[in-house]
Amino acid sequence: MVMKLPLSLFVVGSIVLVFGIIFHLQGQGIVGPQESFMYENPSWITLGLQIVIIGILIIGIGVGIKIYFTKKH
Repeated sequence: MVMKLPLSLFVVGSIVLVFGIIFHLQGQGIVGPQESFMYENPSWITLGLQIVIIGILIIGIGVGIKIYFTKKH
């Protein structure tokens, strides 16, 4: 079960990362419908970046767990 955890964290982190990028771009008014509450909303520019960072951290934790258990065995 532990060996599936890094892959799961990588998948979840990647999804969070992609959503963060989309939210950031919507905040800038680059993608998304103009009727969206996120479109050209400066709050979503920073929130999107924070979500991107969280996604990167989740991926990093998954990679760290993978390295730890690879070296241990």
